[in-house]
Amino acid sequence: MMGLGSAIGAGLFLGSGVGIRAAGPAVIVSYLLAGIMIIFVMRMLGEMGAALPVSGSFSHYARMGIGRWAGFTMGWLYWFMLIMVLGVEITGASAIVQSWLPGVPQWVVALVFVSFFAVVNLARVANFGEFEFWFAALKVAVIIGFLVIGVLLVFGLLPGTEPVGTTHLFGDGDGFAPNGIAGIAAGLLAVAFAFGGIEIVTIAAAESNDPERSIATAVRTVVWRITLFYLGSIAIMVLVLPWTTAGGEDSPFVAVLDVAGIPYVSGFMELVVVIALLSAFNANVYGTSRMAYSLARGGDGPTFLSRLTHHGVPRNAVLLSVFFGFVSVLLNWALPDAILGILLNAVGSALLAIWIFIVVAHLRLRRRFEREGSLKIRMWAFPYLSWVTLAMLVAFIVLMLSDTAARLQLASTFGLFVLITAIGVVWQRRHRDVSVASDPQAR
Repeated sequence: MMGLGSAIGAGLFLGSGVGIRAAGPAVIVSYLLAGIMIIFVMRMLGEMGAALPVSGSFSHYARMGIGRWAGFTMGWLYWFMLIMVLGVEITGASAIVQSWLPGVPQWVVALVFVSFFAVVNLARVANFGEFEFWFAALKVAVIIGFLVIGVLLVFGLLPGTEPVGTTHLFGDGDGFAPNGIAGIAAGLLAVAFAFGGIEIVTIAAAESNDPERSIATAVRTVVWRITLFYLGSIAIMVLVLPWTTAGGEDSPFVAVLDVAGIPYVSGFMELVVVIALLSAFNANVYGTSRMAYSLARGGDGPTFLSRLTHHGVPRNAVLLSVFFGFVSVLLNWALPDAILGILLNAVGSALLAIWIFIVVAHLRLRRRFEREGSLKIRMWAFPYLSWVTLAMLVAFIVLMLSDTAARLQLASTFGLFVLITAIGVVWQRRHRDVSVASDPQAR
């Protein structure tokens, strides 16, 4: 449920509009390809997580399988990505609430939300888990309701509606793929962001009572979750709505329910979207704090981030994440209209880099786990599907190079990657020299 709490947020409720606008109805292809890929990635990650559950999860596996530099780079890249996600979630939620309270500035709403979730994340971990479980359950129930209403709309089974058929799927603008392959590629950044967050289950593994069983269960159910929640929702949207009406500002979920004409349903859906975004914000504060804590424990971050309260909460790591939550409040104040699109684009390609690290680490570690007899679940058709997944990730990047905006984002992500790697090399060399200087036997 924590994985769903992080994944079902701005990417699905708001980012889906960005993807539809970029690719038209062909966004289904983007979601299908990305869905297959993330199923394979999660299977590999689940295999490693069940064999060796640690708080740092894939950062730790990258360190083991590739090298210490990879663990540093992957961990802090993921931390940076989730910090960007914090801004997206709080921006989306505060914008909707501000529309209900037009006299209250958007940044004030964001400030209240960030302060509240700072308190939640500084409390006991068990209380945080209980909070996320119920809010994730609410989101799942609402999406199922949305799918039911959407199917009734498609077949014209609601009073006053006619079957929509494939009118919007093929008949609007230039057909199914109005922007061609470049449009599908442009939609991949938003699509990748929508799938991001599911991997948080392996970060939480170290704090669960039975991590091996929990991870195995989550990974085995990811196939139907992705099919039902993501592909099902997107299919309803492009069948019911003209793709030309989609955008990043309004939720396609609400637009579909407006078409249904059911009283108060669209207003209720707006409330659910707010809850979903805040739940995802809460889960991502958890994810960033645990990743920073794990990196600090491994010597790849400041030691003050590894300190725990008597309740087992990495307080300083949580406070660091909350600080950047307040930075997102400042961004709301400075750029209230442009910030959502900027942050959505800033995340997608970072996810692709992280997933590449996961696949490479899995290819390097699988034989080791087999020798140790620690495998609880196994990647299908190893190593062939693992290599296929890696090829899909590379192909996604090549496709994105055909779009100007995506190309610029890939370049900025590559620059960030190089910067973090360089910082990691300097950090590790400095701390290695310090440890050698303080240990006479090491000389």
